Amino acid sequence: MVVAIVSSLGAPLIPTIADTDHISLTDAQWSLTVTFLVSALATPVMGRLGDGPHRRVVIIASLAGVTAGAVLAALPLGFPYLLAGRALQGVGLGLTPLGIAVVRDALPVERARSAAAILSVTTVAGVGLGYPITGVVAQYGGLHAAFWFGAVVSALGLLVAVLVVPSSAHRPAGRLDLPGAVLLGVSLAGLLLGISEGESWGWGSARLIGVLAASVAVFVAWVVVELRRAHPLVDLRLLRRPAVLTADITALLAGVGMYLLISLVTRFVQTPTSSGYGLGATVAVAGLALVPFSAASVAATRVTRVLVRHAAPALALALGSAVVLLSMLMFILARSAMWEILVVMGVAGLGVGAIFAVMPGLIVGSVPAHETGSATSFNQVIRYVGYATGSTLSAVVLEAHTAPGHALPAGSGYTVAGLIGVGMWLVTAFAALVLPRVRGRSVVVRSVSDSEESLLEVEGVAAAAGAPGDLGED
Repeated sequence: MVVAIVSSLGAPLIPTIADTDHISLTDAQWSLTVTFLVSALATPVMGRLGDGPHRRVVIIASLAGVTAGAVLAALPLGFPYLLAGRALQGVGLGLTPLGIAVVRDALPVERARSAAAILSVTTVAGVGLGYPITGVVAQYGGLHAAFWFGAVVSALGLLVAVLVVPSSAHRPAGRLDLPGAVLLGVSLAGLLLGISEGESWGWGSARLIGVLAASVAVFVAWVVVELRRAHPLVDLRLLRRPAVLTADITALLAGVGMYLLISLVTRFVQTPTSSGYGLGATVAVAGLALVPFSAASVAATRVTRVLVRHAAPALALALGSAVVLLSMLMFILARSAMWEILVVMGVAGLGVGAIFAVMPGLIVGSVPAHETGSATSFNQVIRYVGYATGSTLSAVVLEAHTAPGHALPAGSGYTVAGLIGVGMWLVTAFAALVLPRVRGRSVVVRSVSDSEESLLEVEGVAAAAGAPGDLGED
């Protein structure tokens, strides 16, 4: 619930933040981007610590940080303080993989699988639940009231964690890879800065090329460091397993496509009708527009359980991508009325829910138990990088279609951004079908997305995983 609220204090409130703090929409977009940026750094660190004896402390400390960030953002001190508060809240987005690690240790196998699948979909389903609530609070209580609401929810989450989260003191301790954390953070910061400022700097400018080139160089250095360390922040060797590689690549591409659509819809719905294309809705209505997305994503988990009993997980990922692609086409062709937006988001929720329900089974079923937190955390990092990239990409495309001296982009900007989304989902479907076939053998692994004792046929895992014992202690 805390993860959902942290996410919901981003995209729908961007126009309100811009209006309240008298800044541009592009600058206000950083209130969402900075949250994902911090989470991209914090999540792998939390995941690695969560695989050891300090899991309970990490969960409690992260919830305390989220609460402090919400309070800082709620105070009427100006945009820089709001941005700092949103950065602190980004720590909370690393709670989902820690939750998956907790349920694997604390619950019986049959309950752990269904719980892990639910946790994986939580960040998606929570969008449609958190957005309308924070939207209503912001509409009737003001921007800062929405963050006070987030502070209350985070404080309740902190209290519950103190009372019920079990200790993991019995787990062996490992070293934390601080150089790896710093290199990864610098690389991601440079990438997002380049994407965000590309329009103002010029896409062919020496400054932009230099920042992006430096980011790539630092990322390469990070990969080299991780591969050479005995206790890396992220064990990149796990990517040699096609199931893990498929889940991570799909998470990145799906994250871009998902938040590209969400950012477009929440902004489009709130655009004044005087623009000639917007619906002129309030921030609360913009949040309600995402309810079908949430409901459909939850429903998709049950449909996916049935599907994976009769087809490979790769096919489920590809079909989910195709469904979201259909929603992007619908947004391009039919967005003149609110009911059309609701249908678009409902269809998108079905596809995205199916994709994120399959991912935990691919990862948890093909990594050792002591790498569960790290592997799922890296997958979560990949998601958040995709989320931040999709969010920023939407702002960049719309900014490019905003005429000088005008506050609003042309309607064609939404069409172009939608076409980019179509391309992203085509690539996602292609990757989901091709990557599992990198290795030719297959193995049966347990699915965390199924509450029963069923097995999934995942092509290509065995050759990459090595001995059967490597598939996990379960």
